[in-house]
Amino acid sequence: MTAFVLVSGGYTGGWIWRDVAPPLRAGGAEVYPVTLTGLGDRRHLAGPDTDLETHIEDVVQAIDHVDADDVVLVGYCYGIYPAVGAADRRPERIARLVHLDSPLPQDGRSMLDQIRELMPAGEARERMLGLADRAEDGWRVPVPTAEEWRAQGNLAGVGPEGLARITRLASPMPIGPATQPLRISQAVAALPVTGVFCTVGGTMDIAALEALVASGMPLVQRLAGPGATFFELATGHWPMLSTPDELAAVLLRAAAGEGHRLAAATTA
Repeated sequence: MTAFVLVSGGYTGGWIWRDVAPPLRAGGAEVYPVTLTGLGDRRHLAGPDTDLETHIEDVVQAIDHVDADDVVLVGYCYGIYPAVGAADRRPERIARLVHLDSPLPQDGRSMLDQIRELMPAGEARERMLGLADRAEDGWRVPVPTAEEWRAQGNLAGVGPEGLARITRLASPMPIGPATQPLRISQAVAALPVTGVFCTVGGTMDIAALEALVASGMPLVQRLAGPGATFFELATGHWPMLSTPDELAAVLLRAAAGEGHRLAAATTA
């Protein structure tokens, strides 16, 4: 039996997987959405000391309480940081690590470090780097308004009902998890991995990643290994709300080891 442990991103909680869980279960899998401390229905537990280590332990505990032999760990957006941190502590439990429209976390870098170093200049980058400045009481970033979600959230494909759900259920985001550097070993690099790119309004797709591999960029060379697979979804940044059935189908295929594989860089 395959078990999916689903880790959501900032401002959200386990509720974002509500429409994805049924088709995953129909495909024969167990489903365990994780709500990180201080978010979703655990928002009342947030505090100035809520940090990335807190969220990593949330995911570790979720993994430890799953009985299935094969755990497919899915990290969405910011959620990939605690997912990767947990995978590093429980590598023997992880059958595959899935990056769902998320960065490639690096040891010694926080989420904001990587945005500062790697994200193209523009409004989205400046908005993310301004999170700390917007934090109330020095630690709690307010929820975006419905207008801000529409203007800045890449909601392509999300209908009025989905936007209403985001607006109603989103919670403030503790700033600590975004500023604390991630500490991981080489155990994560050895895990089978899948990347899922949401291509409408996104900044990366399979072709762009293949070009980076071909250029010899060291950061991405391991993604050309035999254990790495990739998918694209023709939707915006919220596929669990815009295309839940298609997302579930991709996750089931990823768990089976399917997907596009990259060619390794060639040397002259």
